[in-house]
Amino acid sequence: MFSKEESRQLRQEFWTSFGKSFPRKWLLYDTKIKGVAFKFHFDTKQALIALDLEDVPKAIGMENRINCWEKLVALKGIFKSEFLPDAIYEEEYFLENGKEISRIYLALDQNVSIHNKNTWRDVMEFFNKNMSLFEAFFEEYKDLIKG
Repeated sequence: MFSKEESRQLRQEFWTSFGKSFPRKWLLYDTKIKGVAFKFHFDTKQALIALDLEDVPKAIGMENRINCWEKLVALKGIFKSEFLPDAIYEEEYFLENGKEISRIYLALDQNVSIHNKNTWRDVMEFFNKNMSLFEAFFEEYKDLIKG
């Protein structure tokens, strides 16, 4: 077991190492569409990349989320055939805090842990390759998604 501080340090070391190994600016929250963000996730059980749709701002959030989701579902065939065939679409995805979002994601299909440095290289390569494809899809179709 790791203490909270040891775990925090390992997480920081992983993300710093990832940034140095694959130095580039990722889209993440800079999608120019309210409530739409790319995420990297790596914990003690799994690693995944995701495109999350949240209800932001509250007044128009759900409507915006539904509109974006419908456009992403309409593009699903192209996305899966040309970019990430194993991506999973979940219209109702619940985060650990209970918040409901819509999510398209791809998980690394192997046992990994941010506490195990021997798995870091596989995760970094997975992140770099697949998030690059995800962003390429988004860049190509963002005007349609935003529309």
